[in-house]
Amino acid sequence: MYRQLATACLLVSLAACSSLEFPGVYRLPIDQGNIITQEMVDQLKIGMTRSQVEYVMGTPLVRDTFNPDRWDYVYTLDDRNNDKKERHQLTVKFVDGKLAEFTTDIKPSAETAPAEPVSSDTE
Repeated sequence: MYRQLATACLLVSLAACSSLEFPGVYRLPIDQGNIITQEMVDQLKIGMTRSQVEYVMGTPLVRDTFNPDRWDYVYTLDDRNNDKKERHQLTVKFVDGKLAEFTTDIKPSAETAPAEPVSSDTE
């Protein structure tokens, strides 16, 4: 009897360490950081104040302690049900308290694109 109980405990322990997934089990998508949408990027304009940028984008995820004129917004989504991973990043730089430049992987819409050049990295 002791041997059967020990074998059962061993099998349960090994099953707990297994990377196998049970079919039909829903896993919650994990999103972290600041959500960055096309509409938010379209609202950013060169010359906006820090408070205006914070109103549009929210509190930045990273405020560089060595460069207070740079804010970084990062958003990641890990949807394990669809094997979908999404990542967006936006960096804003200020000069004299005004938005001077922003870099993002989301391009501004053509109708709202600023007259001045804006860095835009595509993934």
